[in-house]
Amino acid sequence: MAAGDMRLMGMARMGGQMANMGQAMTQTMSGWSLTTFILMGLMWWVMMVGMMVPSAAPMILLFAMVTRKQAKDENPGLRIALFTAAYLIIWAVFSIAATIAQWTLTKAALISLMMVGTSCWLTIGLLLACGIYQLTPLKQAFLGKCHSPLSFLMTKWLPGNLGALKMGLSHGAYCVGCCWLLTALLFVGGVMNLFWVALIAILVLGEKVMPRGDLFGKAGGMVMIALTAYMVLPGSLFS
Repeated sequence: MAAGDMRLMGMARMGGQMANMGQAMTQTMSGWSLTTFILMGLMWWVMMVGMMVPSAAPMILLFAMVTRKQAKDENPGLRIALFTAAYLIIWAVFSIAATIAQWTLTKAALISLMMVGTSCWLTIGLLLACGIYQLTPLKQAFLGKCHSPLSFLMTKWLPGNLGALKMGLSHGAYCVGCCWLLTALLFVGGVMNLFWVALIAILVLGEKVMPRGDLFGKAGGMVMIALTAYMVLPGSLFS
């Protein structure tokens, strides 16, 4: 009995320590220290690289091929690296903005500490906004620059290392303009939900590389609008 009492006391202490750890994590996440913000920003950037680089690969490969032919006696590797780094820098800037949005939504209790949306109206608003944006001429203009690497290089080509840097920044900006609302849907299904991340990545990749990617993107937008309509209908699971 004495031994049993000691075990129970040990389990109680362990439970208390776990509760204290959980409370500390909650306070850290809700308080968002500088370290937390930096780690969240890095998480967003790594996620954006994983989601966007596959769809940007045709552009990077075409730029590399053209650069190697034009700069045989110079340093084509440096220009290719500058182009790619500039593209990733744009997504790093976007990741900072996404981290600020996550902090704001967390403070407003619209997403949980596990980074999943807790408000049906946030879900409805993001789905509807993204669905409508998929159909707008602005979205199609951005998508056109991302969908046709050859057209981009023919109209935006700049010589030299500085030109490669500016072109990478320009292409990154077009990609952000094309996909920023799609990435905002991570707040709907969960920022750490790998299935949801993969689903959005497939939509991004499809609309950028498929022969009629614009139609694929528009179809995705109409599905989002239809899902929004269902969610607001009386008697639905979300009404």
